[in-house]
Amino acid sequence: MSIHTSRVGYCAILTNFWYKCLPCVKKVCIAVFSYSYSFSTNKMPSGAHLGPQVRDNNDGSICVEYQPKARGRHEIQMSYDGAPVEGSPFSCVVDAIDGGFVTAFGQGLVGGSSGQETEFTVVAQKGTARDISIGIEGPNKVDVKRDDKSDGSTHVTYVPMQPGAYNISIKYKSKHIKDSPFNAKVSGEGRKRVQFSISNSSEYSLKVIEADIVDLVGTIKSPKGQTEPCILKKLSNGELAIASFTPHEQGDFVISVYRGEKHIKNSPFKVHVGDKEMGHAGKVSISGATSKATANKSNELIIDTTGAGYGGLGLSIEGPHRSDIDCVHVEGRKYTIHYSPHEPGIYILNVRFADDHIQGSPFLIAAEGSPSGRLRETITREMKSAQAVEPNKMCQFILCIPGTNPFDMEASVADPDGTVELCDVIDEDDFHYLIQFTPKVTGVHTLSVKHKSLHISGSPFQYTVGQLSMGGYHKVQVGGPGLERGEVGRKNVFNIYTREAGPGTLTVAVEGVSKAEIKLEDRPNGFLGAIYTVTKPGMYGIHVKFNDQHIPTSPFMVNVAPDSGVAKQVTIQSLRDRGLEIGKAATFSVAFNGAKGKLHVTVRTPTGSMEDCMTQEMDTGLYGCRFIPKENGVHYLDIRLDDAHIPDSPFAIMVGSMAADAAMVTADGEGLDHGKCAAKAKFEVKTAGAGSGILAVMIEGPSKVAINCREVDEGYEFSYTPFAAGKYLITIKYGNIPIAGSPYQAEITGSGRKPSPLTEQSSMVVETVEKKVGAHVKKHHRGDASKVTAKGPGLKRAFTNRNLNVTIDTREAGQAVLCVGMIAPSGMPEPELQIKKLTNTSFQISYKVQEIGEHVLHIKWGEEDIPGSPFVLNT
Repeated sequence: MSIHTSRVGYCAILTNFWYKCLPCVKKVCIAVFSYSYSFSTNKMPSGAHLGPQVRDNNDGSICVEYQPKARGRHEIQMSYDGAPVEGSPFSCVVDAIDGGFVTAFGQGLVGGSSGQETEFTVVAQKGTARDISIGIEGPNKVDVKRDDKSDGSTHVTYVPMQPGAYNISIKYKSKHIKDSPFNAKVSGEGRKRVQFSISNSSEYSLKVIEADIVDLVGTIKSPKGQTEPCILKKLSNGELAIASFTPHEQGDFVISVYRGEKHIKNSPFKVHVGDKEMGHAGKVSISGATSKATANKSNELIIDTTGAGYGGLGLSIEGPHRSDIDCVHVEGRKYTIHYSPHEPGIYILNVRFADDHIQGSPFLIAAEGSPSGRLRETITREMKSAQAVEPNKMCQFILCIPGTNPFDMEASVADPDGTVELCDVIDEDDFHYLIQFTPKVTGVHTLSVKHKSLHISGSPFQYTVGQLSMGGYHKVQVGGPGLERGEVGRKNVFNIYTREAGPGTLTVAVEGVSKAEIKLEDRPNGFLGAIYTVTKPGMYGIHVKFNDQHIPTSPFMVNVAPDSGVAKQVTIQSLRDRGLEIGKAATFSVAFNGAKGKLHVTVRTPTGSMEDCMTQEMDTGLYGCRFIPKENGVHYLDIRLDDAHIPDSPFAIMVGSMAADAAMVTADGEGLDHGKCAAKAKFEVKTAGAGSGILAVMIEGPSKVAINCREVDEGYEFSYTPFAAGKYLITIKYGNIPIAGSPYQAEITGSGRKPSPLTEQSSMVVETVEKKVGAHVKKHHRGDASKVTAKGPGLKRAFTNRNLNVTIDTREAGQAVLCVGMIAPSGMPEPELQIKKLTNTSFQISYKVQEIGEHVLHIKWGEEDIPGSPFVLNT
């Protein structure tokens, strides 16, 4: 049951709310301005619902009343203009003593932060507040303040000065109310939070193989007949699965998966859910460091969800300092987690399964050990709203880009219609560049700044001509070598761009093993320069906040190396930074020139992985280096002597075509700004004129979302279905470079699922084809898999650690996509599997297996298996 009311003439500000149960009455006071309020039914311990009554007080507030009918914990869900009120759903404990109900609720019964005031409320029969007695015991004496009301309620505030566990005793007429004493867990001052989620415990395999899931759409129908979208993913063994299956009722579920408007093979799928498939947080077991831990060392947790049904597992750690957390081993549905608090103190560990706390959670952890000695230096700057720029007036901005050559710098600007013009790039002192252009029209322009034809860190930028919008923290952009690497005793520099974010407070902090000297360099038109210098090597965290919120991807972890010293003597020779191809070795040499030390060479790929390069000493002080690229895009080559980078390292090298340009990609649509729960929100990413590349869309928010994609004339249309109200951050990358304007923030309203306490992430990656402006989508040709032939020794038997080949002939099979996958006996994909095109109609598959047992080789032409596939090969 939902009741809505609206009123005009007051500011839209949430001024106060407090509530009590009848004879306790719950009252919510909100000043309003043309908005509507929704109060959903109150959920009782039995799972039944109570319908609230809402009345307008005619003073800018509304009153909501409900009559409890059972003892236990009640849950109250409130929404404001379709979005949950902060803190909703609220919970309160109801007890029945001497014929009347007694209620206790508030954050102070759960926990808080040391040194900060927290509160709770106890409500009884009118005129009986004096019969309520309250006591708080904990690590130190607590000053309790209570305010007794004539209506039977008592409002309590207290300030815990030390972290730890506090027992809150609440008695009514000398009897403990239900759940008393309450255990409130207080963390250290300045609470910081880190989270980690594991999804494979909520994955349900549909036992079918689908080569491409980009254009698949899935729905799930519950036993009660309710249908909603579901999130699909491809498992490591190639099988199609539901990414987040958390059933809340027993019975038969029907899962339908479509390509276009047609069911895929074996769809619809029927899934029977009994009690053992339901998610039961109480059946999850945990062992290890749940009460004591050691700071700056790995502390182990073992979490076993076997027998607990389907549900996602989420962990979060809150405390006075940050913590590192990672899953180091997975065995079935048993997980080994390592976490490491950065400093000693009191931390709170939350472990949830299927959206509920497991038994004992939250856990209070006392982290002992020696302080890390990490120091933090912070600098703050009030940023005013940037001045609006009019057409036909020159625009200027300054960037500092160390390690660049002025002759290799270029900049361009694209107007809203896609017209591109070159900018003037003027070399100034100390790697500073003055960039100038004159816009002709109003609207959002895209600025590209490149060195050696590759975007510099942070490029492309969004630049609005005309009236600026109030962007927010997510519109702050940063980039520069100082966020990628650092050196002791030298100025480490990066650029900050706040023009599109609007006015606000910018905070830059550097935390590490030595105190940093930070300086902000003012520049025109919303650009700033950040310079920091440190005196000791080690890992440093660079924290960038806007209006007290971390900007996307902050904090940045930077490895600051010792003074490069003799590393400055090392040079690189014969390195090709263009024209490299997948599968073909790239070679170069490194000359020490009298320097002494150990050579380290690694390459960072476009998808974020890091691989070691093979090095071999050719002569005294001369090394040959070799690596084989496995994907297209910009790679970064890190060359270090001991821990110090050599001059100009990292080196940017391009594998494959240079046609893909993130600056030419644009995105628009209502789905980037707003949407409704359980309804599709759409936006289009236009890649026409940007070449071919990898298009990635990531959506973060209070729930996972079901993402779908379809090809359109000038790009790709994405739709996503959110399941909970709140704010969602949408990041769009092309060739692993964020497009101008990304990330976007969409406000989702309406009634939906309970928002997750963790930030959930969903993503989709599309390998695009080159499109031209104004061109229409080409029809996809369908081949005939039955006419494909395969032969070679690799189809007869597999041998460990030996290369085997299979030749594929498609000359009679028409046009389609060749898909090849191989599964090891362990169920994981084979690590060494390659496809090489020999002619237009013939291909060679090469593989090398490492495990003994049964291997399965899948070969598809289009969507169908070729004759004989899948091939079962034994070693």
